[in-house]
Amino acid sequence: MANANVRVRFCPSPTGNPHVGLVRTALFNWAFARHHGGTLVFRIEDTDAARDSEESYQQLLDSMRWLGFDWDEGPEVGGPHAPYRQSQRMDIYKDVAQKLLDGGYAYRCYCTAEELDERREAARAAGRPSGYDGKCRVVTPEQQAAYEAEGRPSIVRFRMPDEAITFTDLVRGELTFTPENVPDYGIVRANGAPLYTLVNPVDDALMEITHVLRGEDLLSSTPRQIALYKALIELGVAKTVPEFGHLPYVMGEGNKKLSKRDPQASLNLYRERGFLPAGLLNYLSLLGWSLSADQDLFSMEEMVAAFDIKDVNANPARFDLKKAEAINADHIRQLDVKTFAEACEPWLRAPHAPWAPEAFDQAAWEAIAPHAQTRLTVLSDITANVDFLFLEEPAEDEASWAKAMKEGSDALLRTARAKLADAEWTADAIKAAVVAAGEEHGLKLGKAQAPVRVAVTGRTVGLPLFESLEVLGRERTLARVDAALAKLTA
Repeated sequence: MANANVRVRFCPSPTGNPHVGLVRTALFNWAFARHHGGTLVFRIEDTDAARDSEESYQQLLDSMRWLGFDWDEGPEVGGPHAPYRQSQRMDIYKDVAQKLLDGGYAYRCYCTAEELDERREAARAAGRPSGYDGKCRVVTPEQQAAYEAEGRPSIVRFRMPDEAITFTDLVRGELTFTPENVPDYGIVRANGAPLYTLVNPVDDALMEITHVLRGEDLLSSTPRQIALYKALIELGVAKTVPEFGHLPYVMGEGNKKLSKRDPQASLNLYRERGFLPAGLLNYLSLLGWSLSADQDLFSMEEMVAAFDIKDVNANPARFDLKKAEAINADHIRQLDVKTFAEACEPWLRAPHAPWAPEAFDQAAWEAIAPHAQTRLTVLSDITANVDFLFLEEPAEDEASWAKAMKEGSDALLRTARAKLADAEWTADAIKAAVVAAGEEHGLKLGKAQAPVRVAVTGRTVGLPLFESLEVLGRERTLARVDAALAKLTA
């Protein structure tokens, strides 16, 4: 059921290349917002000056646009809760942190790192939980003055309630966290810089986010955030506690969570290889959700119409590159030919193409495009499939040459050349000429066409041969057969 009051957010950090797991999170938030006719807030969590970069920020925006995501509030769009970059909201966090301190919801902790480590080790040795033990929960004014005089730095900790926290996860059902497993936690560093644990829920509160859909790795922080939301409500900063849904892990090789370091995790890899946004998003949507039990191929419009967060599977989802490629190939085949031809053109020009810019022939490309469309897995495959059209000589592939040029191939090629020279230059007539040449040498079509294909294209596999020769033209085809005969008889 549509609910225009739905407000969700996608809030990446601009650090490095976007990760496909991050894209899956963005996709589910986008689909949820669009399904309900609600609002998608795009927020940039750039408070880590050591890791964040302007280059990564611009790359995030570019990636979102390439994927086809639109957002209702955020960078380049604006909105009632601007600014949408956390680095520009520091005064807000400072003000909220002070309100939490003044209201008794937070306190200053003067424990040093060495003291904390020592007490954690002692707790572990005694079989107790090793989280923060609350030592600074009650610090007298005299103790505080002594610490300050000593120059001892302090962080700000949020005071967790001494009771269990239960909530209903939209993906996992009812979950309960007991107090001993959710100790007081830091929200402001000693240098005054706010931590993620403060800025993320504060922004969600002020931006009136109704549903937080995020990765399973953040589940352990949810009870802390719920407690903070309740404090913010009492302080008049927040209106409600949002609902949470934690999306399943995306697993890579060896049953390990797909990490940024895994080569197949980078969004840029798929973009550079020529995945269609629709194909990649279709596959990523299957990592935890499905349109129906027997339908893997669908459009983003179909996903939006059907998407319900309650249908997301809580179990980890395995990233299968071959399946991603197969789905992308299906999306390529669904394009109309004109759109397909235009989508391939970046891989037919510099810097991707190995031929000179002036060698590219638009008419030849448009003629061969319908025959290429059914052969591609990703758009970048087009370069090797059509290079025979635009290179002066076919690409050298000694393995293909050795496989196709058997004893007697020179005789077959001479016969084929003679028949091709006299043939009407259409795919059907070219095929008839090669068939006739093969029959004269006792060869079926498969055996007869192999030397011709390698002579003209340089490879044993490729686009439909006779249509390819028709586009290449009689003169260039015969010249390549002559070059192959010269090589065979040298």
